[in-house]
Amino acid sequence: MVRYSLDPENPTKSCKARGSNLRVHFKNTRETAQAIKGMHIRKATKFLKDVTLKKQCVPFRRYNGGVGRCAQAKQWDWTQGRWPKKSADFLLHMLKNAESNAELKGLDVDSLVIEHIQVNKAPKMRRRTYRAHGRINPYMSSPCHIEMILTEKEQIVPKPEEELAQKKKFNKQPQMPYNIDVPIRSSGLRPDRAIFGYWLFQAIPRHVELQGS
Repeated sequence: MVRYSLDPENPTKSCKARGSNLRVHFKNTRETAQAIKGMHIRKATKFLKDVTLKKQCVPFRRYNGGVGRCAQAKQWDWTQGRWPKKSADFLLHMLKNAESNAELKGLDVDSLVIEHIQVNKAPKMRRRTYRAHGRINPYMSSPCHIEMILTEKEQIVPKPEEELAQKKKFNKQPQMPYNIDVPIRSSGLRPDRAIFGYWLFQAIPRHVELQGS
């Protein structure tokens, strides 16, 4: 069995799924996989179903030679996009497989997030096509390998209000006054030094007697 290119940080809270030598275009599948990377499993499933119905598009960011522009790509801050139906169907089947693996391990399916997804090139399959004047040209297919790792998303527990209020109370620092009614120029000091001296005088407790007073 071929190992995965990435090991999950917490194997007990993760599930895996992979497919090898899948008869689906590598370039289309790679772009579709990048679109759902980091998504919640329910959101990714809905997105792939919308791609098959042409309600949402897949942005083509790397392999976009000759790819036309579409208005649906604006939500991805991109201009070029397509609807690779076969790639979406394959990824839907893999998500369903990963969901079954998560249920077998006793994980919470509703909190799964696609932490890692990778598409690699598989060995090309060779065929031939016959052309005019007795020529023969290659007629290749570009299959791919797909692997994905889904992880339970940790729920962030908010801090209690008492702890936040106590933290704000101890972090309170004296602020330097900006509106100072002190004749700075008549004192003969530089303005920055005069302001610092006034702030230092205000910071001294009232019950402490100054020397020479």
